[in-house]
Amino acid sequence: MDVDSDIDQTLLQQFSCMGTTDRDELVKQLQSLIGNLNETAAVFFLEMNNWNLQEAVCSYFDFESPYKLPSMSLVRDVTVGEGESIPPLTKFTKSWRVQNTGTEMWPDGCSLRFSGGDRLCAPERLAVAPIAPGCTLDISLEMVSPEQTGMYESKWRMVTPAGCYFGDVIWVIVTVAEGGTMALTQQLSHLNDLGSPLRQVNHSSLNPFGPSPTQTLFQDSVQQTQDGDTNMMC
Repeated sequence: MDVDSDIDQTLLQQFSCMGTTDRDELVKQLQSLIGNLNETAAVFFLEMNNWNLQEAVCSYFDFESPYKLPSMSLVRDVTVGEGESIPPLTKFTKSWRVQNTGTEMWPDGCSLRFSGGDRLCAPERLAVAPIAPGCTLDISLEMVSPEQTGMYESKWRMVTPAGCYFGDVIWVIVTVAEGGTMALTQQLSHLNDLGSPLRQVNHSSLNPFGPSPTQTLFQDSVQQTQDGDTNMMC
C-alpha cells in the first residue's frame, strides 16, 4: 500500500480552479478538501508549505499516513553552474545528479515537475525512471534562454504519480548576457564525449614497427566507448 493511493485523484484535480492567495480563504479550502481539520492545524500545514495549497494537502497525507513518500537528494549540478552566463535565445541542457536516499525503490510514474520561477521553454513535466535505494540518476532538461538579459531562476520538484512533492528542491539559475559562453562550453564538451580529440603526432619519433596513427586513434576511441559512464549508477 502506498500513501499516493490514499489521495483521491479528483481531489487534486480541484486545484486548477483554486487560484486565490487570500490566507483565510486558503485555510477554508484546506479544511474543505481534507475535512475534520481545525483552523490551527490548517494554518500549520499551510505555513509549513509557504501557503501552497497542494503542497499542504500532500504534507497532511504524508504526516497522517504510516507510509512514507519516496526520498531524493540532490548530489550535484552536472551541467550549468549557478549563475553561469549564456547568450539570449540559446538552447542549452541542464542536468542534475540525484540520489534515492530512501529505503525503497521509487514507484513507477514519478516525474520532475516545474514548480516556480521561469520555465525557460522546458516541458512542465519530465518522466523519471524509478531507481533503487542508494542509486543515482542524471536528469536532463532541454531549455532555451530568454530574449532579455538578466538573471533567471527556475524551480523544480520531484512528484509522485498522485502529485505529491518529495525530495530536495532543485534549481536552474542562469545569467543571460551578450557574449555568454555556456553554449560554446557545452558544445565542446559534447564533441569530446563523441570521441577522443585528434592529437598532434611527431612523425620523427614514430616507431616503424609500432601501430600506425590511424590504429592508435581507433584503439583510443574503442577504449573510451568501453569506459563511458551510464546515466544511472548504483
